Amino acid sequence: MNEILTEVSNFLWGWPMIILLLGTHIFLTIRLRFPQRHIFKAVRLSFKHDRNAEGDVSQFASLATALAATIGTGNIIGVATAIALGGPGAVLWCWLTGVFGISTKYAEGLLAIKYRQKTPSGKMLGGPMYALEKGLGWKWLAILFALFTAIAAFGIGNTVQANAIATVVSESYGISPVFSGAFICLMTAAVVLGGVKSIARVCSMLVPFMAALYVLGCLYILIVNAAYLWPALCLIVKAAFSPEAAGGGFIGSTVMMAARFGIARGLFSNESGMGSAPIVAAAAQTRNPVRQALVSSSGTFWDTVVICALTGLVIVSSVLAYPDIDFSNGATLTKDAFTKIPVVGRPLLTFGLLTFAFSTILGWCYYGERAVEYLKGRRWVLGYRVLYIIAVFAGAVMNLAVVWNLADCMNALMAIPNLISLLFLNGVIVRETSSYLWRARTLHHR
Repeated sequence: MNEILTEVSNFLWGWPMIILLLGTHIFLTIRLRFPQRHIFKAVRLSFKHDRNAEGDVSQFASLATALAATIGTGNIIGVATAIALGGPGAVLWCWLTGVFGISTKYAEGLLAIKYRQKTPSGKMLGGPMYALEKGLGWKWLAILFALFTAIAAFGIGNTVQANAIATVVSESYGISPVFSGAFICLMTAAVVLGGVKSIARVCSMLVPFMAALYVLGCLYILIVNAAYLWPALCLIVKAAFSPEAAGGGFIGSTVMMAARFGIARGLFSNESGMGSAPIVAAAAQTRNPVRQALVSSSGTFWDTVVICALTGLVIVSSVLAYPDIDFSNGATLTKDAFTKIPVVGRPLLTFGLLTFAFSTILGWCYYGERAVEYLKGRRWVLGYRVLYIIAVFAGAVMNLAVVWNLADCMNALMAIPNLISLLFLNGVIVRETSSYLWRARTLHHR
């Protein structure tokens, strides 16, 4: 089964998917007149609270929950894997993917607010399944998206993150995965059983703290590696376009390999186009769709343009500074690069992996719950939460080769219906953007 899933995953995440995703990023960037130029306005809006607007949580809490699910082990381990397979040039391709992905995340957030619906209890529900059903009338495709989301949450959002935490704790401190798994399980239960407001509250506190500390740690490492920072930047740019540019301990890679693994890792890391983030964007207290669209787009900026780029620079500069690092092994490359830095290297890596992975568990629980609620109604949500909590423990103690590949397949299958909704509803996205952003009308307008 693992071999079959591996083949399916390789096919789904091959060049057709990369072209579809990156093509959508570029198409929406041009169609929406480069919304990236509004990124600093988006960041400012994310810290404002529309108290009189409809929604379950603040715009910042919505963004924090989305970032919690997005910023995971892929930002640390995934970047190293891309560098190991595609060479240092993969870092630039990963970064460019994040820049263009801002447009797609913007479009997803807009549709999430445009087609969200209020339950009798006053709660807001939305996401690609509602855009597919209400915007295009394709309920069958909406059901498929929700089904893929509910399954995917157990993979990339749950078991693989719990396994990453248990592995780090075991290797660093010798604690059995049974004990660490039980602890993570209890921590997850304490948060997710409280529902969206509990998840959003914890993520709002955890995400800024963990991201800021990780960014500061990376900046410190880059200062330590200051003599190699400019050579690392030059190598990343040159290797992205010239297979002969790799050096300093790196193995040369083709331009196609650098582009493939850099783009794939960027797409997988920031989840722009996957359709997960708009599920929580729909819960935001916001006055109009464009306002939340801008806030959502800032998530890709922080995830890929900032955090993934810093991780890539740390790894490449460390390999240049310490030639004994094994560049060919993506699984150990990050650990080797970070642990070469005295005092802060190992604690920073451990802290980053632990907090990033735990926050991903929380964020994806919300995604899975909303998918189940769309499929079967509110009465099934509690049962899903219980299964999700149990899966956290299982993930910490089991071999996840099959789960990884199954998760990859589900994530790709989520992206396809979501991209269809973005492409077919691009006219709606343009009209809303024109109404609130291009016609000199204030974003404060309802």
